[in-house]
Amino acid sequence: MSSILPQLLTGLATASSLFLISAGLTIIFGVSRIVNFSHGSLMMLGAYIGWSILTRLPREPEWFALGILATALATALIGVVLEMAVLRRVYRSPELFQLLATFGVVLIIQDVTLLLWGPTELPLPRPRWLRGFVEVAGSRFPLYDLVLIAIGPLVLGLLWLALNRTRWGTLVRAATLDREMVAALGVDQRRLFTSVFALGAGLAGLGGALSLPNASANLGIDLSVIADAFVVVVVGGLGSLPGAFLASVLIGVLQAFGIVLVPKITLVLVFLVMAVVLVFRPNGLLGRPQTEAREATVAAPVVRPAPPALRLLGAAALALAVAAPFIVGGYYLTVLTDACVAILFAASLHFMMGPGGMASFGHAAWFGIGAYAAGLLLHWAGAPMPLGLLAAPVAAGIVSGLFGWFVVRLSGVYLAMLTLAFAQIAWAVSFQWVEVTGGDNGLLGVWPPDWARDPRPYYWMALALSVGVALLLRRALYAPYGYALRAARDSAPRARAIGLDVERLRIVALVIAGAACGLGGAIFAYGKGGVFPTYISIPHSVEALLMVLLGGLQTVAGPIIGALVYTGLADILVRSTDLWRLVLGAVIVVLVVAFPEGIAGAVRRLWLRGREA
Repeated sequence: MSSILPQLLTGLATASSLFLISAGLTIIFGVSRIVNFSHGSLMMLGAYIGWSILTRLPREPEWFALGILATALATALIGVVLEMAVLRRVYRSPELFQLLATFGVVLIIQDVTLLLWGPTELPLPRPRWLRGFVEVAGSRFPLYDLVLIAIGPLVLGLLWLALNRTRWGTLVRAATLDREMVAALGVDQRRLFTSVFALGAGLAGLGGALSLPNASANLGIDLSVIADAFVVVVVGGLGSLPGAFLASVLIGVLQAFGIVLVPKITLVLVFLVMAVVLVFRPNGLLGRPQTEAREATVAAPVVRPAPPALRLLGAAALALAVAAPFIVGGYYLTVLTDACVAILFAASLHFMMGPGGMASFGHAAWFGIGAYAAGLLLHWAGAPMPLGLLAAPVAAGIVSGLFGWFVVRLSGVYLAMLTLAFAQIAWAVSFQWVEVTGGDNGLLGVWPPDWARDPRPYYWMALALSVGVALLLRRALYAPYGYALRAARDSAPRARAIGLDVERLRIVALVIAGAACGLGGAIFAYGKGGVFPTYISIPHSVEALLMVLLGGLQTVAGPIIGALVYTGLADILVRSTDLWRLVLGAVIVVLVVAFPEGIAGAVRRLWLRGREA
């Protein structure tokens, strides 16, 4: 008991911090239906703004409380600006395009924060009252953590009163259930959405400021926090405030005891919890089933093949790509090889997202599995590169098929979050299983044979494989299987009624997408000479989403165009400016607002309009 009680209190303190972040996220999603990837950035801003305010105030508790409230208010005002300037313009866009816009905001806030506060971590000097302890079961427990434990239920109670005992709360709950009906009753949805986003941003800022005594303000907060917040929201049930509180307590306590009992799985414990919950309760602990409208895919059906003129344009581009080694030098050949890998990465994700209607936040898992399969086969058996390139898609396809048995039973954001959980589990295994994977040091010496050491033949090989796989994926989409897959995407009940096995169709789509992505991972590994856990990281999965959504889901060429644009733009910006994240984020936001159907989708729309004219 002497060790259990302090550990339980530590878990409850963690749970309180998790709830402050996830409460704002779940309220925003419940009303606006936006999966706000920038919520972690708002917490990061709260930490930095809180540091700037609290270090300039007197050290007494009442001034500390005033500084925390001022931070929450300042972050809420930033949330208002963000909602009015960006999010208000994408409310009617598909969910994944909203996610893309908020990720662009993440990149912008990263560089703005770097400009204002610099790259170093900023710890908060702790006054004497923040360093106090109390005796709990014979152990010293921080007094501030007890304060955090009390803040969580207090915030929950205040939010419950606001949502259940005020007219504003009634409108929020009504908008959560039926936004169209609320609009029909004459409610100003813009003002309502702005107020909800301000509340969510304020809660994120509150959580960031309250974290300062136990941590520091740093540039890594945003992505590390948003993953845990997504887990809490999904486990509790999207849009459910009590569910978010229950999930926070569950995950906080499990983390506290897990770090003592099973330290080797601490990195993935929360994702294991999410995976188990979603398998047995697909809508979370207290979540409601998604409506059919929310389950519908974000993509329009993949339409007729490209007209002859666009085919000629594609053939010309391919001819130029083949001739590239005679035109450009070694550095640009390396960039073009990376672009070939990006085409495989994006085209494989598009196959399951567009025709399959299955969004993925963890597509990099298959990329990493393919890379590790090739690297381990070389290290253990001295297998040549052709065998490694064959083993990579086989290994990734088998694992994706096994995983598909669980994932195809879900839909929408829940399905995407389960893919994120699996990717994080795969990342933790690659990071911690040092004896096999090399851990953070990676697998080194994964080089191609002598004939492929020259950039030109390796580039041609990568180009041939990427184009060949892209054509095979396109052929599958226009085969009977592709039409059946799209039928299952558009209406699963109708597809079952005509005898289609929807689950099997989706599993096959996952296998095909995983195998193609695994091949891309192997090509990348041989090109770079090693395999590292970063291949499976969340930012790498997000890059695949960016490529697909920038290019557009509505055309087969969309992911190819998106991969080329993203690879080229990122390379140019990284070499041109230190503020490349800010510029890239601004470009992403502008493209989402101007071309919600993606670059290829916009070109297709203009092409059809020109033909009709």
